[in-house]
Amino acid sequence: MHTVVKAGTIAALTLAFAGESFATEWNVSLWGKRRAFTEHVEKLAELVSEKTGGEFTLNISYGGLSKNRENLDGIEIGAFEMAQFCAGYHPDKNPSITVMELPFLGIDSLEKEIEVSKAVYEHPATVKDLGRWNATLLMPSPLPQYNIIGVGGAPHSLEDFAGLSVRATGGIGKAMETIGAVPTSMSASEVRQAMDSGVIKAAAFAPHAHMSFGTVENATWWTTNLNPGAVNCPVVVNTDALEMLSDAEREALLGSVDEALAHYVDFYNNNTMAKWGPLLEEKGIEQVTFSDDALAAFREKVAGPAAAAWVEENSKRGLPAQELLDLVHSKVGM
Repeated sequence: MHTVVKAGTIAALTLAFAGESFATEWNVSLWGKRRAFTEHVEKLAELVSEKTGGEFTLNISYGGLSKNRENLDGIEIGAFEMAQFCAGYHPDKNPSITVMELPFLGIDSLEKEIEVSKAVYEHPATVKDLGRWNATLLMPSPLPQYNIIGVGGAPHSLEDFAGLSVRATGGIGKAMETIGAVPTSMSASEVRQAMDSGVIKAAAFAPHAHMSFGTVENATWWTTNLNPGAVNCPVVVNTDALEMLSDAEREALLGSVDEALAHYVDFYNNNTMAKWGPLLEEKGIEQVTFSDDALAAFREKVAGPAAAAWVEENSKRGLPAQELLDLVHSKVGM
């Protein structure tokens, strides 16, 4: 039996399909839960949807798509279109941006962190480095200087850190090692359990993470001004997916980055930090402040050797390591 379709019907169906626009959906791999650290991604999703009338959406997943240490691998194979990760999770995979995790770089604000990160991200060597993973750097996740929260007796001198087991990654871990601490690297979501069970005695985080991952709950002390550095955690997109966007979609995405970052900075400064001080007071956590002389000695002992070692190691990888370090110093004003 043959079905006869009138020519007019075929034409109508063709016009209907031709006139139909198919919405673009991207999957975004984050971890933990919504917090200050992810507010720029949440804002970006909101802006992109608004600008495209809901035709381009970012579907944000907190841990449902990948483990945080595997997000860059997921981007490479196109398992999702956007992801956040931290350079220190796998420095061998993204050596160019680990320059931002060197200790004592002198970055003193979220705004400066954004400026310096963007300069590093736009450097041709960095673009090529991340290009190995089919990744395009979209925006940083600026963080204030890390400090350390711990259990047990508080360290009142740098010498008191000797033997202390502390969760600290990247350059911060190396800095802690120079004063005798025992740094260990683990996923942020594992830290609370490790502290509670005694596997580690302390953890280096920015304030939002101490709150989000619960390290503040049973802590007895907090360093107010150790400021050894910060981690660098970019948001990247799959390069093929970016190139497949229409011009309007690409403009909606890229043109929303600055506004998303401005929202992030405002949220962190006026929401997160406004809660941090009162929370320490409420929980009776001892706030440890080190002398200027002790901090100067710490910086002198750590900063120069760490930078020199980073340049030597990454020059061997074929990176213009000194050039990247000089770029950071020029943007910081050193």
